[in-house]
Amino acid sequence: MALIRYITEMGMGTDVHGRDYTKAACRAVSDALRHSSLNFFVALGKSPDDMQITVSIGVTAPELIDRDKVADELPYGTITVEPVIGGLDVAAAQGNDAIVIANAAVVVCFNE
Repeated sequence: MALIRYITEMGMGTDVHGRDYTKAACRAVSDALRHSSLNFFVALGKSPDDMQITVSIGVTAPELIDRDKVADELPYGTITVEPVIGGLDVAAAQGNDAIVIANAAVVVCFNE
């Protein structure tokens, strides 16, 4: 069987205070999902649980991402979360806080 890509959705999320990379990542995934309405399952003879989903999350500190929490943002499918270096940290004007910006790419594939 070959894994065939059907959907790619992008999203952006932020954590304004606290440098919580996971919170920003979850918000990026949620943003990507709000741009989607998948209606092709019957036409393909598939169900939402058949989806093989890869979530790439770009943040400046990918090692701080809680993969399970990010995966919990998706209601269906088999999910793999891959944190990568990316995103942006915007330093606060004072102190050591920062705005964390995460980017998400949600890729949906099916075995064919």
